[in-house]
Amino acid sequence: MSGSQITLLGAIAGFTIYLGLPIGRLRNPAPRLKAGLNAVAIGILTFLLWDVLGHAWEPTDQALSDKSWGTAVTGGLVLFAGLAVGLAGLVYFDRYQARRRAGQGAGGAQPTQLAWMIAVGIGLHNFAEGLAIGNSAAKGELSLAVLLIVGFGLHNATEGFGIVAPLAGEEQRPSWGLLGLLGLVGGGPTFAGTLVGQHLVNDTVSIAFLGLAAGSILYVVIELLAVARRAALKELTTWCILGGLLLGFATDAIVTAAGA
Repeated sequence: MSGSQITLLGAIAGFTIYLGLPIGRLRNPAPRLKAGLNAVAIGILTFLLWDVLGHAWEPTDQALSDKSWGTAVTGGLVLFAGLAVGLAGLVYFDRYQARRRAGQGAGGAQPTQLAWMIAVGIGLHNFAEGLAIGNSAAKGELSLAVLLIVGFGLHNATEGFGIVAPLAGEEQRPSWGLLGLLGLVGGGPTFAGTLVGQHLVNDTVSIAFLGLAAGSILYVVIELLAVARRAALKELTTWCILGGLLLGFATDAIVTAAGA
């Protein structure tokens, strides 16, 4: 399989994110439906957080086992730095936006802003996934690369749902153009990562992007939990979060079977 074919398949894996985006155009759903969508998104993103941190820590954990102290320290510091920038960066950005909205009496992240934050966090995560696809192909492990493409493609379909959950039920439906841009930001990096990964095999770069993704996703989970708390539907929220987690694990099964 040629490099261009691997890159094309990587693009397909990323752009399956568009399958879940039309849900954001739902008009006036029942409060329970909106709360359920929000909770499922929390479950999916919580799984992604665990998955991202696990992959980000793996090189450092291996270095510690091998007693490669320099590599372990470098990996740990890069991960912490990426996590801090991803999380604290969004906190300060949101504070800046809140100051701009102060005169309008609005507080907290707005639905469209939150959707963009989710898309950016998922995009960083997907860039790292693309690196994994490209790295596997570069090492001649084509069967693994193809299985990663299939697994990530299934996974990205659920991530699209997570991006638009804050937009579902808004008085003004998001335009198709906005959904297209959100999908490009969230799914496009898989294509870019696949392209780069075929020419760059570097654990430090991958750890940095995974750390950024983890910080961004953690911030968004905190925001969505605040939305869930305001909905005051604890039982529904609990079961839908569990459902989101199940979706995450189910779509990750192919990747796990591939030994990723």
